[in-house]
Amino acid sequence: QVQLVESGGGLVLPGGSLRLSCSASGFTFSIYDMVWYRQAPGKERELVARIANSGGSTNYRDSVKGRFTISRDNAKNTVYLQMNSLKPEDTAVYYCSGARGSLSYWGQGTQVTVSS
Repeated sequence: QVQLVESGGGLVLPGGSLRLSCSASGFTFSIYDMVWYRQAPGKERELVARIANSGGSTNYRDSVKGRFTISRDNAKNTVYLQMNSLKPEDTAVYYCSGARGSLSYWGQGTQVTVSS
């Protein structure tokens, strides 16, 4: 069955870094765009970064540009989110998603907390 498993979340000080990973199985990873979303308490889920299936195109929400980097390894069926210069407002549950046309798959999420 389809599985997306996020890892790498945790508690980090403001200005710190984390690297999230999302390991995929049960579908043809290399033909899906991959997306990281996040949802903070009391807020709607928002798109953080997206990478095309080939890895040749990426998009970011404005608030993370220059701080976050999305990448993927199609040989390992894994997508990453490198997060640098973290801010308290980055605190959220981070989800990865595979998207192709009207199809989408979701992971269970990993908590990221930025706090002193």
